[in-house]
Amino acid sequence: QVQLVESGGGLVQPGGSLRLSCAASGIIFSSYNMAWYRQAAGNQRELVASISSYGIPNYANSVKGRFTISRDTAKNTVYLQMNSLKPEDTAVYYCNADYIFNGRIYWGQGTQVTVSS
Repeated sequence: QVQLVESGGGLVQPGGSLRLSCAASGIIFSSYNMAWYRQAAGNQRELVASISSYGIPNYANSVKGRFTISRDTAKNTVYLQMNSLKPEDTAVYYCNADYIFNGRIYWGQGTQVTVSS
């Protein structure tokens, strides 16, 4: 059974930092591209950052220079370090796993990030 479990969300003031974690189980982690998406109220889900199975990162323009995605194969975990947070970063953040051989996708349940003073 595949599970992606996010953690690390919460309430933070503008300019603050959070680190999200996504622990994967039931998959061969090294065979998956991993990504973080977010969905703000009333908006479509959007890609925030991705990291290939080889560790190559990619970022949405809106978070470049502020967010860092990384993965730890030994822990089957992908991280999203978020710095200099802005109110517009407020959203539910979802972890995504994309199987490199056939494109099958799995989603986590999401974790709420709220940036507010």
